[in-house]
Amino acid sequence: MTPTQNIASNGALPRRKLHPRYTPIVFAFYMAGIMAFLMCCTIVAANSGLGAGYLQRVLQAYALAMPVAFCCVILVRPVVARLVAMTVHSG
Repeated sequence: MTPTQNIASNGALPRRKLHPRYTPIVFAFYMAGIMAFLMCCTIVAANSGLGAGYLQRVLQAYALAMPVAFCCVILVRPVVARLVAMTVHSG
């Protein structure tokens, strides 16, 4: 099937999605990415200000923080799930 034959009725190309079993990993990836970026922005600004080279310093910090944050979210997720279960009434 060519790409033009695979176009949906609304004219858009179909999206490829991961299997639902990857939901925890994808959630951890997005959560770690967003949180690491926000923390890098905040910490770099607090330590060295918003002056020249701010974005470069943020991206350098992010290069280290993102993989660390991803591993931390993967490791801590089961503990957090248990804490939530102990704290919130189940439906």
